[in-house]
Amino acid sequence: MYLESIVAQHRAVAARDDRSTSELIASCQQLSPTRGFASRLRSDSRSALAVIAEVKRKSPSKGDLWGSRPIAPLVQAYVEGGASCLSVLTDVDHFGGSPVDLAEARSLTSLPVLRKDFTVSLNDVVDARLMGADCVLLIAAVLSAAEMADMVGVAREVGIDVLIETHDEEEVERSLDLGVEMIGVNQRDLVTFEVDHERALRMASVIPSNVVRIAESGVRNRSDAEDLRRAGFDAVLVGESLLVSTPRRARLPTSE
Repeated sequence: MYLESIVAQHRAVAARDDRSTSELIASCQQLSPTRGFASRLRSDSRSALAVIAEVKRKSPSKGDLWGSRPIAPLVQAYVEGGASCLSVLTDVDHFGGSPVDLAEARSLTSLPVLRKDFTVSLNDVVDARLMGADCVLLIAAVLSAAEMADMVGVAREVGIDVLIETHDEEEVERSLDLGVEMIGVNQRDLVTFEVDHERALRMASVIPSNVVRIAESGVRNRSDAEDLRRAGFDAVLVGESLLVSTPRRARLPTSE
């Protein structure tokens, strides 16, 4: 299973990280406030489905997507296309990303930016803040309840938003117990890579309306977006369909 091997690699790296978490947290105190990832989605979704557009160079299942090309034209296309926020892959080995991509993307726009990576330690959370991210991704499937609680606590301490990615109702319940503002539902099975559109439509109803509801992965077109909006989602996170079908101009699958 590719997810297990990627997470194992990240955990191995984290185990060798001997930096003091408390010192890293202290170093965040002088940083400027983040741009408000959750608040931007909440505001934009009042009038239309908000879009988080993703900068992803490659993936284990699809190979090269954006490759080694400069990301500036892609970010510009996303901004001109009406994206509410950006998501930037920072995993180096499996997705070809880097913290440099995140810093550059954020410098090119005023939009809030999500660090999308395999967060497995408290230092990973603080690193997201230090590299300039406005939001950090936590994947419920690879974290224990205790790990998620500790990470959410550290995120609040350093002033960065949290998006918890879920795949079933049990993971949604664990996320709600932490009082988070945003919950994502990944439509793609992390084992088979298959997209289960119906699962996302079903799970929207178990996420309270006071939480920002985000559908992740497998949003192929405007019809998918309209289905998700009707189901109750506030936003969609879109990457591969934009990168593969419209590399020159990002046509975002927004829905009124």
